Amino acid sequence: MNLKTTYMSLKLRTPLVVSASPLSESLDNIKRMEDAGASGVVLHSLFEEQIRYERYELHLSMTQGTESYPEALSYLPNPHELSVGPEAYLHHIARAKEAVMVPIIASLNGSTLSGWTSFAKQIQQAGADALELNLYSVPTDPDLCAADLEQHYLNVFKAVRSEVTIPVAAKLSPFFTNFANIAKRFDEYGASALVLFNRFYQPDIELESLEVAPNVFYSTPMAMRLPMRWIAILYDRVGCSLAATSGIHRGTDALKMLMAGADVTMLCSVLMRHGIDRIRTIEGEMIAWMQEHEYESVEQLQGSLSHKNCPDPSAFERAQYMRAVGVHRTT
Repeated sequence: MNLKTTYMSLKLRTPLVVSASPLSESLDNIKRMEDAGASGVVLHSLFEEQIRYERYELHLSMTQGTESYPEALSYLPNPHELSVGPEAYLHHIARAKEAVMVPIIASLNGSTLSGWTSFAKQIQQAGADALELNLYSVPTDPDLCAADLEQHYLNVFKAVRSEVTIPVAAKLSPFFTNFANIAKRFDEYGASALVLFNRFYQPDIELESLEVAPNVFYSTPMAMRLPMRWIAILYDRVGCSLAATSGIHRGTDALKMLMAGADVTMLCSVLMRHGIDRIRTIEGEMIAWMQEHEYESVEQLQGSLSHKNCPDPSAFERAQYMRAVGVHRTT
């Protein structure tokens, strides 16, 4: 069975790629991913905010008590001169490249334009095969309009794209007024791929402690419906690769994404919940289904049920809403 696909000009053995997660923090896990059949690995994200926080926390701890001996301040480095930074992440990229043959894709979440560009250059120098920009932010300024926010994202991408030569993907959220338009604009700005979609982790409130607490939850197969719909709509309308992430737990989930038009399907929650070896199971399920239905390759089925190619394109649009509601009522 020919499961080969191309993603951001990278030739992959299968469409099964491990998406960014804590699992990739371990070099042993990355080796296990390759052994289990992963055709590529997206490393956990490098967060500029975390680096800045760690740098100033270190500076704070170093300067405690110096108010009693102010001359000691002249012997301490400024916060921006401290060695806390992306070095560990960059070293991890280099070690991963030495340890496995599959492509290593770095993930970056910046908070300043200079941070985005400088870290991107260092990531390329460390040997990453590609870079995924994790455009993850929660706008809280009520005076910031949608057009300005979208342009900010595009400016960030353009700045990074101009600094590196490796393929660059944009990992986006679905929360845009017209997602088809922003996808087209990223494609025009030179995106090598669009990764759909970024999942926002929603906080919870602890009633006893009266604190706001982070709430991490795994996806379920139902979560795949949103990226599947937009990949189907964008297929053959943008020139860049399309990556499906969120809700892919079984071989049939991956096949549906490919039929919608995805070039790769990314796995995270299923591996967190069931272990890295589940990659092998998913690949086996894909092969079994394709053999049963007489498919010979991924290329043969890719995009076959996209908005462009499916018998009823309106199934991906609002026109089918009443029909769906009617089916729900009868069941």
